[in-house]
Amino acid sequence: MNIQQELLSILKDYQDFPKPGIVFKDICPLLANPSAFKRVLRHLAEHAGDCSATHIVGMESRGFLFGIPLATELGLPFIPARKSGKLPGEVLKQSYALEYGIDHVEIQKESVQSGARYLVIDDVIATGGTAGAVARLIQSNGGNLAGFSFVIELGFLNGRKALNEIAPQAGIYSLLNL
Repeated sequence: MNIQQELLSILKDYQDFPKPGIVFKDICPLLANPSAFKRVLRHLAEHAGDCSATHIVGMESRGFLFGIPLATELGLPFIPARKSGKLPGEVLKQSYALEYGIDHVEIQKESVQSGARYLVIDDVIATGGTAGAVARLIQSNGGNLAGFSFVIELGFLNGRKALNEIAPQAGIYSLLNL
C-alpha cells in the first residue's frame, strides 16, 4: 500500500463540520497510529532534504504536530507561526483574508534570518491563505522559501496556485491530493 492509499484508509471524514457543506478531514486517526505517522514524517523529511531546508516553520496549530518532530528528526530549528498576540518579543505580522474577514499570523522577528531556507509545514492546504501569509513574513525579513509541505491538499480550492504566485521558486509537496 502506498502512502496515499494508507492515508485514505486512516483519515476520517466528518460531513458538515464545522459548518454545512464542508467535509472535514480529521488527522486524529493518523496521530493515533504511530507507524503511519512515522511514515508520513519520513516522506516529509525527504522533501525537506530535496529542497535543502535549513529551518522548519509550523503553522498553528496542527502544523506544530508535524513540524516539531520533523525538525527534531532532521536536527533543524523549529519556528512557530502563530495567531496574532501569542508570541513574545518583536514579531513580524502579516494579515490574510478569511471567508468573512481578515486574520493575522506572526513569527518572532529574530527567527527569520537573511539567506536561510524555510520549509513551511501544515496538515492541510486549502486556499493557501495562511501559508501564503507565512511565506510573506519570511520573505519580508530576508528569508528564502525552500518550500511548502502538507499532508493533505484540497486541490479544488486552488491553494497551490496562490502559493505559486507568492513564492514561485518554492516547491509545494503534499502527500495526498483530494
